[in-house]
Amino acid sequence: MSETERAANRDLRGLKVFIVEDESLIAMLLEDLLGEIECDIVGSALTFRQAMEQAPTIAADVAILDINLGGDPIFPVAEILAARGMSIIFASGYGATTLPEAWRNRPTLPKPFSAEQVADVLQKAIGASAG
Repeated sequence: MSETERAANRDLRGLKVFIVEDESLIAMLLEDLLGEIECDIVGSALTFRQAMEQAPTIAADVAILDINLGGDPIFPVAEILAARGMSIIFASGYGATTLPEAWRNRPTLPKPFSAEQVADVLQKAIGASAG
């Protein structure tokens, strides 16, 4: 691991992350990658209903949200989390241009993603919330 990677990991260590992803294999991969960079996964949801139930009370710094959960757009969940001051990252195989205009300023994690992309998007998300 390079010095830059170690510095990035130090910045992300202990970051509390909420994962909303309807593809269980992608969710497990994301959990593994977040664990490698020492983030804390404080909750996860596989369905829109689960995400809506957790959104009002989940204690996280950042949420990684699949934009489409079995045909349900994630934006009502994103609105709740954003109103609570949580940083939002959208995960999509279609790119940021498919997001509604109001959400296009949020970091986007492309699918498929690499460990480096996950770390980079987390850095952007916490940097944006800090500034």
